[in-house]
Amino acid sequence: MEKTENVRWIWYPGDFEIRQGLLQNFSREERSYDWPAYWNMDDCHKNVKFKRYYTLEKATSFVVHAIGIGYVEVNGEKFPFGKKILCEPGKNKIRVFVGNTAGLPAAYIEGEIIKSDGGWSASNFVEELPAGSSTLYTDKEQDPNNIYFNTERVQAATVSSINGGVLIDYGRAVFGTLDIKKLALDKPITICYGESDAEALDIDMCYYKEENADANSTPRKRAFRYLFIPETTPEQVEIEAIHEFIPLKNQASFDSDNELMNRIWNISVETFTLCSGMFFLDGIKRDRWIWSGDAYQSYFINQYLFFDEDINTRTMLALRGQNEIKQHMNTIVDYSILWVIAVENHYMMTGNKEFLKQIYPKMKSMMDYLIAQTNELGFIYGREKDWIFIDWSEMDKEGTLAAEQILLLKAYNAMIVCGSVVGEDTSEYSAKYKQLERNLMTYFWDEEKGAFIDSYESGKRHVTRHANIFAVLFDFVDKLKAEKILQNVLLNEEITQITTPYFKFFEQDALCKLGQTDRVFNIICDYWGGMVQQDAVTFWEEYIPDEKGNAVYEMYGDPFGKSLCHAWGASPIYLLGRYFAGIRPTSPGYQTFSVEPKLECFSAIDCTFPIKGGSIRIKKEANTLVVCSTKEGGTMSINGTDVVLKANMEYAFDLPKELVGNSY
Repeated sequence: MEKTENVRWIWYPGDFEIRQGLLQNFSREERSYDWPAYWNMDDCHKNVKFKRYYTLEKATSFVVHAIGIGYVEVNGEKFPFGKKILCEPGKNKIRVFVGNTAGLPAAYIEGEIIKSDGGWSASNFVEELPAGSSTLYTDKEQDPNNIYFNTERVQAATVSSINGGVLIDYGRAVFGTLDIKKLALDKPITICYGESDAEALDIDMCYYKEENADANSTPRKRAFRYLFIPETTPEQVEIEAIHEFIPLKNQASFDSDNELMNRIWNISVETFTLCSGMFFLDGIKRDRWIWSGDAYQSYFINQYLFFDEDINTRTMLALRGQNEIKQHMNTIVDYSILWVIAVENHYMMTGNKEFLKQIYPKMKSMMDYLIAQTNELGFIYGREKDWIFIDWSEMDKEGTLAAEQILLLKAYNAMIVCGSVVGEDTSEYSAKYKQLERNLMTYFWDEEKGAFIDSYESGKRHVTRHANIFAVLFDFVDKLKAEKILQNVLLNEEITQITTPYFKFFEQDALCKLGQTDRVFNIICDYWGGMVQQDAVTFWEEYIPDEKGNAVYEMYGDPFGKSLCHAWGASPIYLLGRYFAGIRPTSPGYQTFSVEPKLECFSAIDCTFPIKGGSIRIKKEANTLVVCSTKEGGTMSINGTDVVLKANMEYAFDLPKELVGNSY
């Protein structure tokens, strides 16, 4: 049979992502035991019916390949998989039944006319929807139950003798396997892995260890920079690392006169690339889980680096699971809410109405689950075994929590926006939005403190940064209240500081939104630059400047519990694109967009960031700023004026003295 174009494997929509998400969340390994995720996990459907009608002008043939058991039915007549089937002219009803108890049921249909190129429906025998597919699976020899990684061989940067063994430093973080090229010993070896040299050298406490390895061993996929092989010499062993990855195209570039910021950018790109594959992962060594809070930030970073829509949707679908909800995502209430909010941002980024139509029913059922645990004031609270997380910082969590209410308020807004796009009635969400907005200000805003308090029920009137940051980010306060929050909270050193890149993301986002880009520039240089000074090749899960020695690797009571390659550490990419370059969509899918650079911190800069269907380049030299967009619809705001950007035209602006800036 001739090769047919645009053919792909098809499955019940969301099932591929749910299945692979399950496998991903079952991949964690720690000190010789496996550690599956500790929350409820859905799996794919086990039997699926595909259907499509064809009206043929002439006879044509096709073949169905399937992952699983079943049969093909044409106008009521049954046929086996793998055999050529002839369809006569006229109307033909084709159904494909696939069952797979061991994994994802999928079908691949090849023919000149009849083929799996879109247009098929998929049913779980309860609900019928457009079939799911992926551009990653277009070859009939593939099995969508497997992930096909690209590989890169990594040679050792240094090999040294230490502690009676060999320490190999690959000079970069690797996420993959090993190829033992040489082993001149008459006994198996032990291989100790480490993100740091300290971890690799700790034979007892390193997270990963391959024991009884020989020249024929193929260790499982792990994350590391260093290997330590006890009781060997450099002459006796040679090990090549095989880095595995799913290629994502970096569509951004950044180069400035500030070498530290350039280094921070490059490390951020490396960090985020490593944590981005089939899904957005928290980190590559310890958890390897899909966390909704981590993913929320990854969507924003992705927007200014890869602009890869598919990894967004794969991650969203994997996190959400099947429509029935039994537990909050990752057991965390705020992570479920962030998932809802993220869908709206994805729509704003991509303008993809078809995905919104697919995902909106799952948004509704998630909101039903959230609303079911609200009280008479509209405040959300935690069920038994729910985790009200927000952040690790100390805060007053007695009773309902302000930060959770602000997130819920934003979720109602997301439902109103998304529901309106797909033609759904959103009046319930509008009513609940108004109630919650009113009660939020009544119970949680403290006029005397000029800030939101954590909880009103305890009577402590305690203020932390988190609720106040969310209120600014989601535009729930007017300019006067925003200024009070800036002075009384964000610039107030007496308010407990944030120590993790996770909430640093939100904090710097809010500061930039309030016009504090100069301050954020210095924070990036100090905080992320501090990790650079510690020889970081990727950015960490947490950084506490006062920690010294091997204490920098400790977290969760574990000497090497801290992830040294954590996706949320890459937030400078987002901050530089969104606020310093000043690029943002003003309508879905960047049909219209704004460019409002804030580059006073740089004397010279040349950067490019992706947008939907194009890119924007910004170049600053001396007192001149040059902007070029490859797409229509942009408006440049500078010197108090707006300039409409024509596609592929360079616009040069003379900068006033106060905007020329100096490199810090």
